[in-house]
Formats: sequence, C-alpha cells, structure tokens
Amino acid sequence: MRRNRVAAAAVAGTMTLTAAACGSSGDSEAKGATSPPAPSGEPSGGTQPTQPAKEPILLAFGGDTHFEGVLRSRLNNPSTAFGPVAKQLRAADLAMVNLETAITTGGTPAPGKQFTFRAPATVFKALKAAGVDVTSMANNHGMDYMEGGLRDSLAAIKRAKFPTVGIGKDADAAYRPYRVTVKGNKLAIVGATQVLDNNLIQAWTATDTQGGLASAKNVPRMVQAVKEASQGSDVVIVHLHWGAELQACPLPRQKELAEKLIAAGADVLVGGHAHIPLGGGYQDGAYVHYGMGNFVFYSANGKTAESGVLFLRVENGKVTKDKWAPARISGGIPIPLKGAQAKAAVKRWNGLRDCTGLQARPS
Repeated sequence: MRRNRVAAAAVAGTMTLTAAACGSSGDSEAKGATSPPAPSGEPSGGTQPTQPAKEPILLAFGGDTHFEGVLRSRLNNPSTAFGPVAKQLRAADLAMVNLETAITTGGTPAPGKQFTFRAPATVFKALKAAGVDVTSMANNHGMDYMEGGLRDSLAAIKRAKFPTVGIGKDADAAYRPYRVTVKGNKLAIVGATQVLDNNLIQAWTATDTQGGLASAKNVPRMVQAVKEASQGSDVVIVHLHWGAELQACPLPRQKELAEKLIAAGADVLVGGHAHIPLGGGYQDGAYVHYGMGNFVFYSANGKTAESGVLFLRVENGKVTKDKWAPARISGGIPIPLKGAQAKAAVKRWNGLRDCTGLQARPS
C-alpha cells in the first residue's frame, strides 16, 4: 500500500518528518518495505548487490482492537471499517495494533470468562485496508474460543498471509518474530502477554507440544525470544499485553520486565490492556510505552474512550522522536481530535509519564 505523502507530513507535526523522509517507494508486506538484495553469486546487472541505505522510518501504534458488538457490521465494508483514523495509520512506514479477539465463528467460549470476543476472518481485510501492517494476538482474549478457536485463528492467519505475532502452533511459532526490512532497516517484532486468567494459563500458553499464546509470564523464555530477535536486526519491537485494568501507572512487574527486555536487546516496547492510555518515554536507549488504551473497541466510554495513535521516528536503530496523536472513541471508532481538544489531550498524555520513571527525551 503506497503511503499518503501529504498525510505523512501532516501527522508528523512536531516530529519534523517531511514527506520525502517518510514516503514509500513501493508495495510490500509493510509500507515502505524493501526486498533483500539478490543472493551472492546471482546475476545483478553486472554489479555486486548492495544493502539498501537505512533511511529514517515512521512507526505507528494503535491500542486494543476488535469488532465485537456494534462494530461487527463495520466488517461488511472492510475498506472503511476503521473510520478516519486509518489515514493516520497509512501515513506510517509500519503500523501495528493489538488484535484482541479470536478469529473464528465457532469454537467453545472459555470457561469462567465474563467477556469473550471473536470476529470473522474479514477482520484481516479491515486491518490491511486501514494501513495496519502487523498485529499481535497475544492477549487475554486471543484464545477466547479455546482450542477450536485457536485452530480457526491460525488457519485464518495462514490464508490471509497477514503478519501476526504472539500466537502459534507451538512455542517456537508463538515467540517467533516477524521480520521485515523497511527502507533498509531490518525490523524484528515479537508479541507476548503478561495477562492471562489463572484458570486458563495452562490451556492458553504455547509450549513445545501445544499451540497457544506467547506468555511474558515466562520471563526467561521472553528474554530468549528478544535475544533471538535481535540477531541480525536493526530494531527489535516488543508488543506486550500487560498492566492492570483502569490503572494509569505501570505495575512493578511491568517495569521489571521492561528493564530485562531492554537489556536483552529490545529497542521499542509498546503495550496495552488497561483500557486507558498510560505514559511513555525513554529508558536506557529504548522507548517504552506502558499502555495504548482502547482503539477500535465497542464498549469504550468516559475514560476508556480516550485513545490515540503513537508515532515513533526511528533513525539508525533508535527512536529519536515520539508524538501522541490523540483521539476519542465514538461508536467504537477512534476519531482524531483537533485544535484545543487535541492540545489538552496531549498535555494529559504527557502528564501520565510522571509515574513511569521514563524520560521525556532520548539521552
């Protein structure tokens, strides 16, 4: 999908990203993605293959997304399912959201859960149309319809060929990073969840012999996954489902995990679960965001309707600038804010950093 150059310059705003710096030169699995050079020994027009130059890239992240309840009918027209926020997602070189639902029309609802979410496979058409390039299903709703729903989800992912992390036929597949080269930058993206219902941990956690989700509760396995992802990568992105619902400050276990994953090689840690935005900032050369809040979410109202898109500019393997583009969810869809409303929302978002221990700018 070709990037909208005008939109790219507009959303970049104070990040001083020009259309030339953020534009895409072609179509691939991610906007702005490039193909690898020809293998050694293959003809290349008389010249040796060269690695593409690394250009600055723009990443975009949205929060918890599903198409439950009143949102289901929006999948009847996947091209417009995300509403106006899709313009912002398309403006990034790579965009990612948390897909908080099983992809099935069957399966058995998980026992003991008050809320179970599922959506048909057309959700992948909606994600692609909105400019989303990769998603994580490692969350406390990814296996809401148990083993049958998992089989359907994996089959739908395979048919759609949509990059999806944090879920798989076994642990190796669930923890395996999605790798893509974007404007010469080799990215590796890992997804995992730190939130699982106690009675479902065993059934939902991927193992050597069982399909399921990548669990961040297994810290050594998570550290191993990040170390493996960092091999041959310029940028490692870790998407985490973590924190406590409606709690605006990160839990000690979130901070502890962030520290360990940064030490293992993570450059970007972005997550969700609280249903409200949390703070973000810089730590030890990495960028950490503790909670994106809801994004496309049917029951959002009041505080849980506060939403937005996080933009990160990456240069030479590091995040150099960040921007919060605020939105408010109406009818389940995030509507970008403008003017005084946007300014006030950004001020609130910046204030959320106070309890995170993160820095406002890279050191």
